[in-house]
Amino acid sequence: MRCATLAWMRRFLALAAMFAFVAETNAQSAAQRALELAMAHFQGGRIAESVAAFDTVARLVPDEAPYLWQRGIALYYAGRYRDCRAQFESHRTVNPNDVENAAWHFLCVARAESVEKARAAMLPVGPDARVPMRQVYQMFQGSLSPDKVLAVAGAGAESEFYAHLYIGLYFEALGRKADALAHIRAAAADRYATAGGYMHIVARAHLTIFQRGG
Repeated sequence: MRCATLAWMRRFLALAAMFAFVAETNAQSAAQRALELAMAHFQGGRIAESVAAFDTVARLVPDEAPYLWQRGIALYYAGRYRDCRAQFESHRTVNPNDVENAAWHFLCVARAESVEKARAAMLPVGPDARVPMRQVYQMFQGSLSPDKVLAVAGAGAESEFYAHLYIGLYFEALGRKADALAHIRAAAADRYATAGGYMHIVARAHLTIFQRGG
């Protein structure tokens, strides 16, 4: 009887492990589909749908949620600034050197509270070797002018794109809408599509929302 019970327990545990593996695999597959859907919605300008799909990813694979910086950006455009802030704070735990993460965190806090509080709460970053990221960080700190960021960026497509994008976002946070529009429009130009990748999609989405008065 005892042997039979032990044998049954072993079969039960083996089945439980198998079902757990299947469930985990199914969750990962569903999360991948939701992630692709979330990014497609964002590219199409469907912000609410994008956020909902990103939230699904975070729910299905919570251990992967800190990596979802794209979710943080979508939350920003959805107006969920506190959730946006939390996402970028979480992302810092897995990507502590990324200046872009600190910049988006700044933007979320500036919208939810104020530019002054955003500066006070700026996330520290490690070495980000991309040009002109160190200067972008200094600009958000208030210690470097946007003109100097552009000067450091030079004429390289990638560095120029990121300079225009983050100068535009910074000017918008300061309430300088005309200056912001000029730089966002520059970043959204077709010639930066390859250099900017997903962030070029962000620039184009931002321009569309900006022009709608959002």
